[in-house]
Order: sequence, then C-alpha cells, then structure tokens
Amino acid sequence: MTSPAPQSGQAAVPVCYRHRGRETHLTCTRCGRPICPDCMIPASVGHQCPDCVAEGRRTQRPALTHFGGSRAGMHGYVTKALIGINVAVFAVLAVLYGMDTLTSGSTPVHEWGAALGRTVTKIEGGLYLGALPQYGEVFTGIHDGAYYRLFTAMFLHYGVIHLALNMWALWVLGRSLEAALGPIRFAALYLLCGFGGNVACALLSPYAFSAGASTAIFGLFAAYFLVLRRLGRDAMSVVPVILVNVVISFLPGISWQGHLGGFVTGVACGLGLAYAPRENRNFVQAAVLAGVFAVLVAVAVFVPPLTQG
Repeated sequence: MTSPAPQSGQAAVPVCYRHRGRETHLTCTRCGRPICPDCMIPASVGHQCPDCVAEGRRTQRPALTHFGGSRAGMHGYVTKALIGINVAVFAVLAVLYGMDTLTSGSTPVHEWGAALGRTVTKIEGGLYLGALPQYGEVFTGIHDGAYYRLFTAMFLHYGVIHLALNMWALWVLGRSLEAALGPIRFAALYLLCGFGGNVACALLSPYAFSAGASTAIFGLFAAYFLVLRRLGRDAMSVVPVILVNVVISFLPGISWQGHLGGFVTGVACGLGLAYAPRENRNFVQAAVLAGVFAVLVAVAVFVPPLTQG
C-alpha cells in the first residue's frame, strides 16, 4: 500500500527525523524537527526529541548535596559495597578455616592482616615480644614495615557477632552520611577513619593484634554529629549512642585505642567536610582529607610506639 504523491503545489507531510517512514505533524519545541509520538518526551514546555533531552542533560548542572557531594549517595552504594566486602571476607575465611571462625577464633589471615604495631614471634602457640625467627613464626608489625595492616585490619572480624554488630552500625550510620556527603566523600571518610584507628592501635598497643570495622565506625559517629550540627538538626540525640559505645570500648578484649583513633580522625575529617566554606568548597575538603592522610602516614612511619604494653 502506498500513499498518493502530493499534487502540484501541495506541501508534503513531514516525517519523523528518527523514523523516516512515519508521517507526523508534531515538532520538537526546542529544535523544531518533526518527531513522531514514540519519540516525543514531555518537557516543561511542550515536547522535545530524544537528542535535545540528552543534550540538556549533558549541559545541566548536576544536583549536589548540602556538602557538595553527588546525589547518588542517596542510594547508599558505597555503604552496601563496604558491607558486602566485609561479609564476603568473613565468609571466605569461614569456608577456608572452619566453623571456629564463626565464634571468636583467629585465623592465619587475621595474624597476617590485623593491626599490629611491633613485630612479635609465635612459639608453640604463644606470642612473645621481639623477633626470634629461629624459635617460631615471626609476625612483622606496622612499625617494622608491615604498613598494609593499617588497611587490611578494617576488613577482618573476630567472630560473627563482632561482624554483625559492626555491619549493623555501618548500615545505620553509613546510609545517612553517604546521602549527606555523597559517595566519594563518604568513602574517603570511612577509609581515613579506619586508617587512623589502626595507627592509634600501633602507637598505643603495639604488641596486640586488633581488627574490625569499628575503628572506621567510631569516626562515622563523630562525623555524623558534626554533619547534624552543620545542618541545624538535633545532634544531641546521637550523644547517648556515642557514650554507650565509649563505655563498651573499655570492656575486656575490645581495643579502645582503635576506637579513640577512629573517633579523633572522624572529628578532623568531619570538620573539614561539614564546615568547608561554600566558595572553593571542593578544594578545602580535598585539602583537609589529604592533610589528615599525610599526618597519619607520617605518624605511622616516623613516630615510635608511645607504650610498650
């Protein structure tokens, strides 16, 4: 079936510029090209074609949070990824080393990756100070060159209860902070707080193994308090939760040193992220985070342990 050719002097019916076989009397209100009903996209005024809509999205300034972060943080992708990594690491260790991992058992991976300030030697199941390789297995500490422990310790947990408590706190705090700061700023905050907590462990308890996400989570507590204050919201509601966790930090078997280091790092980072001036905000925030990281690296490399305990 064909359409009759237009008579002399009669204008041809326009066709959609994207579907050449479709006649149409609709046009894009932005560029004026003919479009068919399948191609028209509602706009604030009239309808636009797909090309004009895509061009508008490219030139439109993306919406940012109060602190300059991307609105993608509303989805909590980084929080979910961090939880997924922690759970995956724990699950792999449980498969490799058996059900004892589900309680509070340490594994060779814990001994390799947990925060440890000074080198220790393992002799017949016991840990001894100093390095005596002829008698047993040596675990190199952070101050003796094993700087990777400052990072790996954040993703190791002693038992399923330890993991569950930390992941619950990360789920509650992480989504709110990520929505406020954006995914990039939140990820930097989390990693820096965990890093700072492990530096404190190396300084204040150099011969003790410690691990867990709680170093980073205590930093999130501090940053969350500052973010709420900056937004003019009731920050005092967080104080009882912080105090309860501070008390828990002094229970046997819990590293108050790591919690303290994470909290102090969270204060420093949180002040920079929450109170950076609107002008040059990105530069100020990046400078604060980079400065905190540089200080932590310098402390880990050049400052000897402050205690022998």
